[in-house]
Amino acid sequence: MTSIRNASRNARRTSPRAAIPDSAAVRERLGGRSVVLIGMMGAGKSSVGRRLAARLGLPFVDADTEIETAAGCTIPEIFERHGEEHFRDGERKVIARLLEGGVQVLATGGGAWMNEVTRQTIAAQGISVWLKADFDVLLRRVRRRGNRPLLKVKDVEGTLRALVDARYPIYALAEATVTSRDVPHDTVVDEILVALDRCLVPSPDGTETGMTE
Repeated sequence: MTSIRNASRNARRTSPRAAIPDSAAVRERLGGRSVVLIGMMGAGKSSVGRRLAARLGLPFVDADTEIETAAGCTIPEIFERHGEEHFRDGERKVIARLLEGGVQVLATGGGAWMNEVTRQTIAAQGISVWLKADFDVLLRRVRRRGNRPLLKVKDVEGTLRALVDARYPIYALAEATVTSRDVPHDTVVDEILVALDRCLVPSPDGTETGMTE
C-alpha cells in the first residue's frame, strides 16, 4: 500500500482547476467512514469543516468542543490544571468515542494527529484530510486569538515555527492534503471534495476504499 500512496501523492494535491465532484456522490462513496480534518491551529478546520459537513449532508463535530463538554471546563483550563499530557490522553479517548458515533465531519485539535493510536483510529474509521497552511498564514490567524495554550509564551512566532517543524512531517501521513489559504471557505471545500474523490479508489473487490499507508 505504501507504493500506492507514494504513486498517488501528487494526485492527492488538489488543483483549483479540477472539476468539482457531486457532493452527494462523494457522500455515498464514503460509506461508513467519517471525514477527519487535521492540521495546525489556525488552519481553518472548524470553519471549513462546518461548510464541508453542510455540503455533504453530514453532522459537523469539533473535537475540542466535545473535550470541553466532557471535562466541564475549557481547554486552557485543562492545560493549566492538569497539564498537556492529561489533555492529550483525554483527547485520544474523545476522538475514539466520536468516531464510533457514526459518519461525520470531524475537526481535530492541532496535536491530535501526533498520537499514533489516534492516527490508527482515524485510518480505521475515516479519511484524513490535512489542511496545510503556510507559516505566515498561520501566524497571522493565531495572533487574532489569545486562548491557545501552547502559544501563551513570549515568543509566539518561534514557538509556532517549532510546532510546524515538528508536526508537518507527521501531518503529511494524512490521506489527502488541501491548502488552507486566504480564499473563500467554499473554495477550500471544493478542493476537499476533489481530494476525497481522488482518495476513494476502488479496491480489488470493486468496493470503494480510501488509500492507506
